[in-house]
Amino acid sequence: MGTDDGMPYEAPVHEVAVNSFWIDEHEVTVAEFSKFVEATGYKTDAEKFGWSGVFNPKSGEWEKTNGADWRHPDGPKSKAPANEPVCQVSWNDAAAYAKWANKRLPTEAEWEYAARGGLAGKRYAWGDDLRPDGKPVANWWQGHFPENDTGEDGFKGRAPVESFQPNGYGLYDVAGNVWEWCADWYAEDYYEHAARDNPTGAASGKERSIRGGSWLCAENFCTNYRVASRSHATPDSGLNNLGFRCARDEQGAGGVR
Repeated sequence: MGTDDGMPYEAPVHEVAVNSFWIDEHEVTVAEFSKFVEATGYKTDAEKFGWSGVFNPKSGEWEKTNGADWRHPDGPKSKAPANEPVCQVSWNDAAAYAKWANKRLPTEAEWEYAARGGLAGKRYAWGDDLRPDGKPVANWWQGHFPENDTGEDGFKGRAPVESFQPNGYGLYDVAGNVWEWCADWYAEDYYEHAARDNPTGAASGKERSIRGGSWLCAENFCTNYRVASRSHATPDSGLNNLGFRCARDEQGAGGVR
């Protein structure tokens, strides 16, 4: 887990063991989240606030946008396609959905184990070459960020789930598309003293961990489509490049590496 050639908070490389678990093949979609809302009447944090964060490609900046929520992720005039990953959902919202679905959010350790797809120590979920056969194989920003998104991967912005080939464990979009909430409290120095068995993050904090990068990650900017990349956000944050997938325990499972 981790890398020694990335950011300081992605190091050191260390070995952990996690119990066997199930994890969603793809990020939770708008259609799936809609079923939760219809069944429960749930209101997301963004809906309660009346606004959320939207990246404006024209200005190249994040903007506080009234009326942005999971149904209207890019502003009040936008509409979220049913087959896209749901975004503008906070950690609180994601945890509520997971509980309703009899699941939970994955830990960072589980997420990274799953995202690697059996390729231990590789830079990306598909290997060490960013562009196998010269082509992008995930939804990230091609071109110079933030001035120009060429859309070389076929998308400018979010992509429908399963638009690219899965990793070695059959999981889609573990790199790019939208960031994914994890269960853990975030701490920059956590890897320096993390538990070896089933690590669950810092004991407390102000922000939760997010993993996987998004459509806004570019070669000249953050390269967070790397499998070891880590980031963080406050539990009530909503953004148009932040979603989640769920996990659940396998009862009676033993430790796996």
